[in-house]
Amino acid sequence: MGKILTFGEIMLRLMSEDGHRLLQTNKLEATFGGGEANVAVSLANYGEDAAYLTCLPNNILGQAAINSLRYFGVDTSLILRQGERIGTYFVEKGHSQRPSTVLYDRKNSAVAMSKPDDFDWDKLFEDVGWFHFTGITPALSTNLAQTCKDALLAASRKNIMVSCDLNYRKNLWSTEDAKTTMSGLMPYVHVCIANEEDADKVLGIKAEGADVEGGNLNYEGYKSVAEELVRAYGFEHVGITLRSSIDANNNNWAGMLYDGTKSYFSRTYEIRVFDRVGGGDSFSGGLIYALKNQYEPQEAIEFAVAASCLKHSIEGDFNRVTLQEVNSLMKGNATGRVQR
Repeated sequence: MGKILTFGEIMLRLMSEDGHRLLQTNKLEATFGGGEANVAVSLANYGEDAAYLTCLPNNILGQAAINSLRYFGVDTSLILRQGERIGTYFVEKGHSQRPSTVLYDRKNSAVAMSKPDDFDWDKLFEDVGWFHFTGITPALSTNLAQTCKDALLAASRKNIMVSCDLNYRKNLWSTEDAKTTMSGLMPYVHVCIANEEDADKVLGIKAEGADVEGGNLNYEGYKSVAEELVRAYGFEHVGITLRSSIDANNNNWAGMLYDGTKSYFSRTYEIRVFDRVGGGDSFSGGLIYALKNQYEPQEAIEFAVAASCLKHSIEGDFNRVTLQEVNSLMKGNATGRVQR
């Protein structure tokens, strides 16, 4: 099928010490992360030929971000070195009833300041069989929204599979702006990925009887959401993550995959959260891998959910797990016993 190309913004991630509030600490841990970059890392870890595209300044921070991807074997050769700054975000981990928080500092970042004609999609798509982006990228600027549209038109001409994680971020744009932009991109998408509320916030399709804040998920309602999404946009698959948050540390985690005719639900994992940032991206990476490798629908959703379950135990944006570890959890090895 060719390599997988993901497109978006990788950022410098600055996190307070575990349990400390940002205003409480004088030390921050510096790593890197971002939705589409996280997906590329997952896919590279599973042995896929994964490439990542963004814009980064030609300075030491831009190079450090590239090095963080190269460590996992992600192809960074397409990254444009331009612009003046790398986007930054600050993370404060939640605990008990106090939620985790994210503060963005990404205005005027290199990729946000890019222009549509910076990207030659016919050349960038050489040897590409799958393209992935998220709803975060077109939210960064009107230019990037047009760039995403240009990419999807080129992908359509070349018969490239396209996946999109709707990934609504209220700190980046309004629901009205999201609906206006994303509804114009969806007809070019084959695999739509969302969480419990994205379909409502981005495309205006809501699961009846669901109360995300209260932890009430109506599984039958999500079947209807997936069916309506397929009717509206012609998606081949819809993947939905299903999270019940007991508190910041304890979640129930599952997922659903709709293949146009039937909905498949994964097993539910009771997880104690170590770091939930990047959890949805690890689901996307797992689902893309499974669908690309022609897993049966039930096996595909089990793989994606197992992969993202493991991510919640790992600090940082990247899901540092192997194919073997995901398969082991899928087969029921969930006790966490020491492996000798």
